[in-house]
Amino acid sequence: MTFKIIKTEKTENGIARLGELETDHGTTQTPFFMPVATKLTVKHISPMEIKEMGGDACISNSYILYLRPGRELIKKAKGIHKFMNFKGVMFTDSGGFQIQRKTIMEEITDEGVKFKDPFSNRTHFLRPEDAMHMQREWGSDVAMCLDHMPAVKGDYDSIAESLKRTYEWAQRCKKVHGGKSIYGKKQMVFGIAQGGLFKDLREQSAKDINSLDFDGNAMGGLALGESSEEMYKAIEWQVPFLDEKKPRYLMGVGSPADLVEAVSRGVDCFDSIYPTQNARHCHLFTNDGMIKLDRGKYREDFGPIDPECDCYVCRNFTRAYLHHLSRSSEWTHHRYLSYHNVYFILQLMKKIRLAISKGEFNEFKKEFLKRFKKNKK
Repeated sequence: MTFKIIKTEKTENGIARLGELETDHGTTQTPFFMPVATKLTVKHISPMEIKEMGGDACISNSYILYLRPGRELIKKAKGIHKFMNFKGVMFTDSGGFQIQRKTIMEEITDEGVKFKDPFSNRTHFLRPEDAMHMQREWGSDVAMCLDHMPAVKGDYDSIAESLKRTYEWAQRCKKVHGGKSIYGKKQMVFGIAQGGLFKDLREQSAKDINSLDFDGNAMGGLALGESSEEMYKAIEWQVPFLDEKKPRYLMGVGSPADLVEAVSRGVDCFDSIYPTQNARHCHLFTNDGMIKLDRGKYREDFGPIDPECDCYVCRNFTRAYLHHLSRSSEWTHHRYLSYHNVYFILQLMKKIRLAISKGEFNEFKKEFLKRFKKNKK
């Protein structure tokens, strides 16, 4: 595994970075976006199509994999790359985000998290060590530490308590992980910094996690109801305390504007269900902002979703046709709209990388945000 910075560009908010992350399953340029393959598939899109779009990396959900299909089957398949036939970089989260939902979590202690299986109603207990052992079995290229993610707008004392637990759990993850999957491949481990919306806690958590010398560092607990400006501040508070020679990962962020803003603050990788989730509700990305395709105004619109997009959907179908599918409750519209949104984001990241390589990121950011935010259709 290697991570190297190829070029940087100073911005008004920090430094945008062009880099390269090399793993045993492939290399991807940074900054990059990972479509979320929750159940080892991106909703309505095949692994081969992700690669065809220019996507070199995906992330899957440890919590779901543990419940279905389970550890034994994935071990028999020799890991998630072979099981889903994805020839690229795979991250896996620790499951902490999902487990800590109120409808699932039963109890959280210094030892770990007690949670309920929504499929069978059985009770399970997950320790930091368990999260590491499972992810070694998944065979992902990057495994995430188990963290205690507080409510983003929680009170100071509860978030401070979560920081202490997150740091202690990160130490335990570091201690038991041997640097490789059970299949003998290199596996990186990233720590996760928390801190809610408190400057001193964000800074302290970044310092704590960075001190453990993980392969990369993530910022968690954001894009969960706070304003964009609050999120940008949290990033600015933490980035200076995260090793500049290692990847910086902003978890759960996927809106076009937020991606551009975060890159300008020094972030290298992202993941989010935002593109596919929005597609299922007919919210589509275009260079001139978001459109809501199931509105009546698109019933006789025979242009593409975005005239500047060259994805399969924009080349072959009109807004009117896609509007018809959505209003007819045809499930194919989920596939087409998801394809477009994911393609748009992957191409946006490609444009960002190109702009940094040319020393033109600041200009690109200004022009992109000016168009993207100018109207909502």
